[in-house]
Amino acid sequence: MIKKRSNLDQAIKRHVAAASDYVELTKPNVTTLILMSTAVGFYLGSAHPINFAVLANTLIGTALVASGTAALNEFWERDIDAKMLRTRQRPLPAGRMVPWKALCFGIMLSIVGVLYLATTTNLLASVLAALTLGSYLFLYTPLKTRTSHCTLVGAFPGAIPPLIGWVAAHGNITLSAAVLYLILFLWQFPHFLAIAWMYREDYARGGITMLPVVEPSGVSTGRQILIYSAVLIPISLLPSLLGITGWLYLVGALVAGVAFLRYGARAAVAKTTIEARRLLQASVIYLPLVYSLMLIDKKPL
Repeated sequence: MIKKRSNLDQAIKRHVAAASDYVELTKPNVTTLILMSTAVGFYLGSAHPINFAVLANTLIGTALVASGTAALNEFWERDIDAKMLRTRQRPLPAGRMVPWKALCFGIMLSIVGVLYLATTTNLLASVLAALTLGSYLFLYTPLKTRTSHCTLVGAFPGAIPPLIGWVAAHGNITLSAAVLYLILFLWQFPHFLAIAWMYREDYARGGITMLPVVEPSGVSTGRQILIYSAVLIPISLLPSLLGITGWLYLVGALVAGVAFLRYGARAAVAKTTIEARRLLQASVIYLPLVYSLMLIDKKPL
């Protein structure tokens, strides 16, 4: 009896560990950010009352596509991940999962997610999700080992989630939706360049040609951080100028943008890991703050 209980406990532990590895393949932190952006786009693109059933379907479908994309990305980059300290304990490079399982898992999630969006929201939302998946996997991912411009290429699919939410609620892409896209597009540069600076040695070890790797002085990295952080300020004010949000958002976004630029300037001048980390922390505060102000101060469509 004791032996059977021990075998059962071990079997449960194996299944729990396997399930944990599948969850890790989906990059939950990234997927959460994607869902946050999608939900904001849906809310801002909705007329009152909000259709919560469609919102739930939008988030479910987007989560499936985002998770599938993440799993396929980890399958694609498993050899690179094995060379880097920050990623070598992921399920594939650590040897806890065979590659074909990750591949099948990613394909299944992606297909189901795109079809789910098409049947529960609308065709355009599913097309945008499929476009995000395809451009991220087949443009951005292979370019990471070839050119530092990969960050620019990756920012295009990276900014699509609010469009998916807006289209699911509104039915088409408008100028207001394009502004939401631009805000997320610009935000990505200081965010990801801060990460790239912090882990530049690890990226070099993996053969990933991020800007701080190919240009170790940090001059170009700092310049881009400053440019995108500065341009983000006027772009972030457009929702109020277009009537999507009111004065509360306008003032809040201006203050948040100036503070974000300040952290970007410090990182650009100092070129240290400490300041890059502070910029990264500022970026993960800035975006939810701006999104929250949008939700609070939304004007009727």
